[in-house]
Formats: sequence, C-alpha cells, structure tokens
Amino acid sequence: MTMIEALALKQDHGDVARLALLYELSRSFSELIDLDQLIVLVMAKTKELLNAEGSAILLLDEDKRELFFPYSADVAPEVEERLSAIRFPADKGIAGWVLQKGIPQLVADVSQDTRWYADVDKESGMLTLSLLCAPLRTRHGPLGVIELRNKLTGQFTMEDLAFLDALAGSIAIAIENARLYRSLKESEARLRDEVVVLHREAAHRSRFADVVGTSEAMRRVFQLMESAVSCQITVLLQGETGTGKELIARAIHYNGPRKDRPFVPVNCGALPETLLESELFGHKRGAFTGAVADRKGLFEVADGGTIFLDEIGETTPAMQVKLLRVLQSGEILPVGETTPRWVDVRVISAANRDLELATQQGKFRQDLYYRLSAFPINVPLLHSRKEDIPLLAVHLLQGIAEKFGRVVQGFSAAAMNALTDYPWPGNVRELENEIERAVALAGAGTIIQVEHLSERVTSTRQARVPVVAHPTTLKRAREAFEREYIEETLRQNNGNASQAAKVLGMSRVMLQKKIKTYGLRAKLGFADV
Repeated sequence: MTMIEALALKQDHGDVARLALLYELSRSFSELIDLDQLIVLVMAKTKELLNAEGSAILLLDEDKRELFFPYSADVAPEVEERLSAIRFPADKGIAGWVLQKGIPQLVADVSQDTRWYADVDKESGMLTLSLLCAPLRTRHGPLGVIELRNKLTGQFTMEDLAFLDALAGSIAIAIENARLYRSLKESEARLRDEVVVLHREAAHRSRFADVVGTSEAMRRVFQLMESAVSCQITVLLQGETGTGKELIARAIHYNGPRKDRPFVPVNCGALPETLLESELFGHKRGAFTGAVADRKGLFEVADGGTIFLDEIGETTPAMQVKLLRVLQSGEILPVGETTPRWVDVRVISAANRDLELATQQGKFRQDLYYRLSAFPINVPLLHSRKEDIPLLAVHLLQGIAEKFGRVVQGFSAAAMNALTDYPWPGNVRELENEIERAVALAGAGTIIQVEHLSERVTSTRQARVPVVAHPTTLKRAREAFEREYIEETLRQNNGNASQAAKVLGMSRVMLQKKIKTYGLRAKLGFADV
C-alpha cells in the first residue's frame, strides 16, 4: 500500500491526503513516469479523495476548437467509454466558460446555471447534478479543464475547488512538458525517417530523361507529366503491371516543388487491410498484439512530400473510406489513437485495372475514384510502342551493367530484333528482368547475343501466341496469352508463386488472383500457388 492509499483511508486526515497527492504527483512528474498512466491514476485518486462520482480532463483541440475527453474516471465504466468518443464546441457549457475565462467554478446545481450544456449528458448517459471545474493554465494559454462531477455525500466546498485548482496547475505543466518532449521526439524521429527515405531514394531520383520513349503514346505521357509537375493536383496513373508507373510518379515528384521532401512508395496490394492501415497511418503502442511502441505511418513520413499508392484498386471498401478522409481533409488517425493528426501530402496513385469500370460495378468507391482521378495519365503497354524498345533496352542495359559492375558493349542485331518482336506481357519490368539475365550470362566486354536471351523471348511467335480457332476480341486474345504465359512461368519455377511473381514483375497477391481467375491451381497441381 502506498503512502497516498494509506492516507486516503483515513477520512479525518483528508487535508493531509490531498497534500500527499500533490507531493507524490510532483515527484512522479520529476521522475518522468509515463504521463498517460500517471494522469489516469491521478484522476482516480482525485475522485476518491473528493468523494465524487466522476472525474475527467477535457483538452482543447485548437484546430477544430473543440473539447474532448482523453482521460476520465467514473463509477460506471460504460460512461468512460462513451466520453472518449464525445466532442463539443469549446465555447459551450461550464467547461467552455472556464476555458475562456480561466476562472475555476463550483456549481452546486447545474440545472440552474444558464451556462450548462446538457448534450454531453445525453450522449454519455450521465446525470450531472453538481460540478467542480478548474482551468489547465499554461504560459502559452489554456490546454483545457479538469472536472469533478456529483459529490457522493454532502456538497462540494470551496476547499475542494481550491485543491482542484492547485492540482490543475501541476497537471497542466505536466501535459505541456509532455507535449514539448513528444514534439521534440517526433521531430527527431521524422528527421531520422526522412534521412533514411532520402538516402534510399537518392539512387532512384528520376528526371524525365529516365522515362524513355519517343513514340506518339509516350509523347502524350510526357505532356501530361509536364502539366502534373506544375500543379499539385492528385494524379492517377493507369496501366498494366510493369509499364513503369512508379518511375513516372518519381519523375513527377522529383521535378516538382516537393522534390526536396520524401517520395514514399506503398504497394497497397501486397498487404492485408489490418497491416496496411498500420503501415499507412501508424499505430499507438498496445493497439494490437506486437505493437510494442508507437509507430509513425507512411503518410506522416511523407509529410510535405509525395506518397505513391500503387495497386490502389486492390484496397478494401473499409480502407477506401480511410483514404478518402485523408484526401478530403488531410486527416489521419493512427490505429489505437482517438485524436487525429493532419498531414500535407501529395497523393499519386496507380492502378493496373480499370477503376472506372470497377466503380460502375460497385467494386470501388465512386467518391474516392473521383478524388484520385482528378488528373489521369494512361501509361501505354510496351508492345503498343515497339519503336521505343531499342532505345529503352539500351538505356536499361547501361544502368544494369553499372549495377553489376560489368562492361557490356550492347546488343547484336539479332538480339535486338528478338527483343523488338517479343510482345512483353510483363511490359518494361519484364524487359528489365530479361536484360539483367542477359548481362549475367554475357562475359565482360562482350555484346549480348541471341543465346544470352531466354527461350521464351527467342522462340517463334507461333509458339508464343495461343492459336485462335475462330475470330475473337483483342481482350480475349490477350487473356488467353496471359493465361498461358503465367502457366508456363509457374511451371518453370516449379509452382513457386513467390519466385514466379518476381519473374512476371507483379506482386504475389496479384499473381494469386490471376491463378484463381484462370483456374490454374488445380490444373498445375502445385502446393505453393
């Protein structure tokens, strides 16, 4: 039993118990005890010492000019839970008056007080009869108020109010110091996160010169990119997997006014909803199993910069609601938190399926689609701009050879013809993988020959394209090719979906969906698909 608990049991030593609480509170603050735990303890002990039915701290949300209840202690636990969800205008009620005037108040009968704001009782299920309320003053202005509700025996006294006012001073200083300390730690963590991101991105910074192409389709993309750079409009990149959507997003970011701030890419299709929410918005310590510390979300890491939401079409309806809130107000809510935060982030998203069609089919929120698609850019398939393949292949070869530390002279005519003739269902990403393989096989100082290319690239078109026995649509022909191509890649990788997804240039989650769509699981009979 602590000193306070022992003293609190002796009703005839009430004043001593109150002084002991103030002393222990001050000592605890100086020992840097966890503030949240300490205030919860203080609220419960204050309620007990002053024989009140309930106690609460109301803090001011300066942005919204609202009061809310982060801490409360009540004889009814359900009241505490309801209070945590309540917010009301900061100029309402006795609490609002005390906040504005900075003068503690004892109200013996709230029903007779014209300042009384009854909506809180209606929402929480409380019945407030009498009230003590004191301001949480700091040198920078009031933070909020502390309240005690309903004396269980007798009436609140001016001595009770004086004690509460003294206690409020200590609590206000502790909250202000904790906020300053938290702000410093967040600034430190933010700088550390940004340094990590900027170091990681330094090797990937892209100017438009890195987005290669001279075809008419790519000239149109370049024109749209120029327009997107000059304003901060939300961009939606639409195109199949591997067409270079992230490269375009990087180029828009690093040529715009946010270029000195982080560019943070996120693959929304690679994570389940619960992990994606924590990844994007962060979480509070203890919010779920494994949350051993507060963690900042990627939206906060990207504050001031750009976040790239790849595979946005794979998000769940619940996640789409949360993303819509960010786009509308810049407001994020970390998992386990009750107080929102605000960020200034440019959003560039990407989808490898038709989001407009998904919206019409009810598979994607219409309001979110309109927010995301304010400035759409359609990224063409590689096989639809074959004239760009030689230029793109040479550009990729330079970067890959440098990464591998090899000197490769270029491509033979036969090898380049094979690359140009191949339809590239995996688009630019598949071409990059193919050139990486060729560089690994070719000797230093040599030219990449046909024999350095994979069999699927060098085989005849007849062997690669499914034979169509009757006229069909281009869409069906492409689906047939995709089905055969995925099936063959899985066979070459012994049914290993993770490895096959890497070769195909798509996420494992997307490959699993394709396997299910085309009914390949039973056909192949592999365990890891």
